Amino acid sequence: MVRIIPMVSSSIRPSSYLTCSSFMFCNTCAPSRRFAYLATAVPQSHFFGLKASSKIWRGESRTIATGNMAQASTAATQESLLEWVKKDKRRMLHVVYRVGDLDRTIKFYTECLGMKLLRKRDIPEERYTNAFLGYGPEDSHFVIELTYNYGVDSYDIGAGFGHFGIAVEDVAKTVELIKAKGGKVNREPGPVKGGSTVIAFIEDPDGYKFELLERGPTPEPLCQVMLRVGDLDRSINFYEKAFGMKLLRKRDNPEYKYTIAMMGYGSEDKNCVLELTYNYGVTEYDKGNAYAQIAIGTDDVYRTAEAVEIFGGKVTREPGPLPGINTKITACLDPDGWKTVFVDNIDFLKELE
Repeated sequence: MVRIIPMVSSSIRPSSYLTCSSFMFCNTCAPSRRFAYLATAVPQSHFFGLKASSKIWRGESRTIATGNMAQASTAATQESLLEWVKKDKRRMLHVVYRVGDLDRTIKFYTECLGMKLLRKRDIPEERYTNAFLGYGPEDSHFVIELTYNYGVDSYDIGAGFGHFGIAVEDVAKTVELIKAKGGKVNREPGPVKGGSTVIAFIEDPDGYKFELLERGPTPEPLCQVMLRVGDLDRSINFYEKAFGMKLLRKRDNPEYKYTIAMMGYGSEDKNCVLELTYNYGVTEYDKGNAYAQIAIGTDDVYRTAEAVEIFGGKVTREPGPLPGINTKITACLDPDGWKTVFVDNIDFLKELE
């Protein structure tokens, strides 16, 4: 199935924090902050079409000076945040989504996809249960966080979420095992369109699609999360500046009318990456209510929230500690409305002790 080579433990440890369902899954979030340095004054001459003159009213002169200072301050703030984001210790920690039968999904992932059940927690007072699965410990691997909400047996995946990617050494053998276990195969093994990499697509019991990619041994078999976006250049710019990700590669497929961009914090063969897909002419998607979010570690949730807002995102959960456990987090939306939660790295370490 999946052969894993050891990975050096990261200094960033992923989440084992206990959160209320309203944080992880509620669609009603706190309003976004508006930072003072985003405001700039506009000279009155701009409104009335007046040409600049050497004879300027003192009040107008002060307005112009204030505007120039504010613009310079904003530019300096952006530059400072860009540098900080590049140096911040970030790693994709886990992806969160909802399932209708937790035991059924755990059985499929462990028996068909070779994952391990890392831990499981039940929160009866909030009426939900989580299960964490993956190919290695959470302090060094990207993992899946499944959520079962009591009494909810199905969800709408929508059209915006694409698939998860899993690297395997033998795609055909993996597909045969999945078939033998009663799994659904959407695309038989074969070369990818326009390339040579052997792939296949399968579907889990809840309808989430997984792309199987034939690769050699890798420390991170759970290697991709694919999301569809309405403006690829806008998304690339946002994830580079606000999230500090690198554009690993970009490929246009005019024959099939789509373009992809691989974004991440390290090479594709050793890290999980974000695959952004733009379909020609499609500017927005129905996101459904099944897929939830990605979690990313950071050294400072407060500065992260500033960067998100100033570079075009929306903060939906103000930075600060979670009630009861004091783990500092902030939540945000990218320009397409995809949610990400940033979690303080040091607080992770404390919770895993």
